[in-house]
Amino acid sequence: MARKEPTQAAQIADEVLAAREGGPPVLVATVISAPAAGAAPIGAKMLVRADGSRLGRLDGGPLDGAVLAEAPDAFRRHGVETVYVAPGGARLRRLEAAGRDSYQVMLEVHERPATLLVIGGGHVGKALSVIGDLCGFSVAIVDDRPEYANRERFPEAADVVCGRFEEVLRDYPIDAGTYIVCVTRGHKHDEESLRRVVGSPAAYVGMIGSKRRVGAVLQHLVEDGADPQAVARVHTPIGLDIGAETPEEIAVAIMAEIIQARRGGSGRPLRESRKPRPGIAPAERLPEPGE
Repeated sequence: MARKEPTQAAQIADEVLAAREGGPPVLVATVISAPAAGAAPIGAKMLVRADGSRLGRLDGGPLDGAVLAEAPDAFRRHGVETVYVAPGGARLRRLEAAGRDSYQVMLEVHERPATLLVIGGGHVGKALSVIGDLCGFSVAIVDDRPEYANRERFPEAADVVCGRFEEVLRDYPIDAGTYIVCVTRGHKHDEESLRRVVGSPAAYVGMIGSKRRVGAVLQHLVEDGADPQAVARVHTPIGLDIGAETPEEIAVAIMAEIIQARRGGSGRPLRESRKPRPGIAPAERLPEPGE
């Protein structure tokens, strides 16, 4: 009996599952509203890979092209959103789409959860673990003290490792989906830890401390041969300036900066900020005239 080939829906489901388990991220576009005479029916799906290749089609023409054009920014936003597209492929704002025939397409990025690697299990580390978990990160804790690195203290963490910082971090898996925060109990441990991760492909590396203290640490790394460009990308002093004082407030400020780095926000109060195009990192945005 001939082996039955999997349906396209099954193939999409398989790639989504693989992405969620750690494989390459994928985007699934689904038509959720369509013009009466539209070429793409409601429910049509197309999977787009990070390299631009795809599986399936929506209308086989302009709508597919519009989704493919939007995909790179959507991958950078790491979430779910809705876009509005005219039958001819033009991108529309929501209010523009309300009074005319248009497609409404849901774009959903599927990937494994980002990792929040917290180096240091003290008060700030504990608050980061709780907030990071609430924000959807897979939290990993590293500390060299058994009383701080244990499941009872960090029940929400996906991984808790007790050991010497430099030894644990030497072999710890770090990739472009990893966000690293150094909040150990002393600058010696921070420097040891940062030395191990500064040249990694992590999406974010940050270290707590005063400008004077962290400046000395970064200078030591450069003097010892670390790549100056890698050292320059370390976020330090860490976090957004919200006047944080308590460990919990400091953790909020740090997570706000991490989310900003991940999603591409401006960091300004929403009442003072023009609505930017999602997915464009702050450094890549052009300021408004007069800013």
